[in-house]
Amino acid sequence: MNAMRTATVAGALGAMALLGACVEMAAIGVGAAVISVHDRRSTGTQVEDEAIELRASNRIRDRFGDRVHVNVTSYNRIVLLTGEVPDAQTREAVERIVLDLPNRPRALTNELRVGAPSSLQSRANDSFITGKVKARLVDSRQVSALHVKVVTEAAVVYLMGIVTEAEANAAVEVARTTGGVAKVVKVFEYCKPTDEICRPQASAEAGAKPAAER
Repeated sequence: MNAMRTATVAGALGAMALLGACVEMAAIGVGAAVISVHDRRSTGTQVEDEAIELRASNRIRDRFGDRVHVNVTSYNRIVLLTGEVPDAQTREAVERIVLDLPNRPRALTNELRVGAPSSLQSRANDSFITGKVKARLVDSRQVSALHVKVVTEAAVVYLMGIVTEAEANAAVEVARTTGGVAKVVKVFEYCKPTDEICRPQASAEAGAKPAAER
């Protein structure tokens, strides 16, 4: 009887360990379910971006807990880090965690600030600003809101995506003239209107140049 009980417990523990290992991939699968067919990234790249964000966030939280406030945004495997960390050493450590992921990002822009974590009110205001910028992008009809990723931190708006120069300029103008925006930072990849990557459902990733500009 004791042997049977031991075997049962061991089997249960093994199943729990396997389940834990699968949680991350299951969550990635859920995120992948909302993939847009109008995205300029390939389907595979959209899934990879979901995986990078989830894995990086989990590893940062496991190591630093509530001592940091870090947002990880990946677009076409180019990662943007925003938020607050207590010191420069932690800032570098967070960056290293992201760069050491199994699916290594193509590039990384580290905009983490050294300081106390932002307040809930500040984060709510950032979410409000992001919503306003997205809505105004839709209204502008100059650039598709599906092609521009908007991230706001401390009233600074970061714009990501694969865009032409004209689309980038239009998106910046929309963000710059939105109420409450303190600054706009471009983290775009640029392409020409004739490039395959600038068409919906493009699978090619060549031809776009990563850039992080202020």
